[in-house]
Amino acid sequence: MRARVLLGLCALLGAGAAFAQNTNFTDWPAGTDPREVGKRIAERFIPTPHMEIPNLGPQALHYSHVATWTGALQFAAVTKDEDLVNRLAARFEPFLAPEAPRVPRGDHVDADVFGSLPLELYLQLHRYQYRIMGLAFADGQWDRPDPDGLTHQTRWWIDDMYMITALQLAAYRATGDAKYRDRAAREMVAYLDKLQQPGGLFFHAPDVQFYWGRGDGWVAVGMTDMLRELPAGHAQRKRILAAYRKMMATLLTHQAPSGMWRQLIDHPESWEESSSTAMFTYAFVTGVKNGWLDEATYGPAARKAWIALTGHLTPEGDLREVCVGTGKKNDLQYYLDRPRSVGDGHGQAPMLWSATALVR
Repeated sequence: MRARVLLGLCALLGAGAAFAQNTNFTDWPAGTDPREVGKRIAERFIPTPHMEIPNLGPQALHYSHVATWTGALQFAAVTKDEDLVNRLAARFEPFLAPEAPRVPRGDHVDADVFGSLPLELYLQLHRYQYRIMGLAFADGQWDRPDPDGLTHQTRWWIDDMYMITALQLAAYRATGDAKYRDRAAREMVAYLDKLQQPGGLFFHAPDVQFYWGRGDGWVAVGMTDMLRELPAGHAQRKRILAAYRKMMATLLTHQAPSGMWRQLIDHPESWEESSSTAMFTYAFVTGVKNGWLDEATYGPAARKAWIALTGHLTPEGDLREVCVGTGKKNDLQYYLDRPRSVGDGHGQAPMLWSATALVR
């Protein structure tokens, strides 16, 4: 009996050693180490002027800056950079003032995702004002649910699979109350049932049948984050994991030789776009590290994508080749001709998520 136990322990240790020897996420070429890259992008965020989304309130903070700020905090946490956390928190102080103009006011997923930012601050600094502010957004999103239990903000845009998930999971992590996690999971399954196509990808919207890179990126990140929080026996986990794996398999077939993905995923004539590539990189890396994806298949693809992305960074830490904010439009040329930006939060945020996933 003892011999069998010892053999079993040796087998486990051998498996661990084999995993440790994998170099997909180690031995980085100069300039591509995720600790260095993530630090550069997080530091870049602190002096960057806030991007606004005026239709959600006077000077309301844009959701892409919320995502970047949250991403910088998460990166600071995994790298144990207390000074960076404190400086990111100091920048938030004006948002705690009564009627702070930059706090979004609209009843919309793009406004409410703001709540994920104070909740992340609460997780790290345990200041009750952050918790109160964040939960007001999370609870408000479900204060008038539809008869089927979905938020009244449901609109069937694929972006929502990140926006809703990010807020509700932040509330779950801050409180431990499973109602936040479970409502997000039910919402995601409803979106999957309605929007995922047979090949695994997602049209930008039911009436706009194009596989827009960043739109699908929001989905990939949302499913990845959902899977990180769902326990093995959760009622929705099997459905979400199957949808995630189906999407990842199709994405793998569309990765360009450079390691990037394109503005329109399945159009080879389309330009290589950075924000979607960073989002898919995050999904691949997290999937490999958690055992949801085959390491031998997806590890090299994730590594190639990350190295390609670092080649699109300026010395200051701004990501190039990022599609600007894009509403839905049933017109192929509209997507192909979208302008490209540098340093846009839509790209900065997923670079931080990917760096964090690689370090985590």
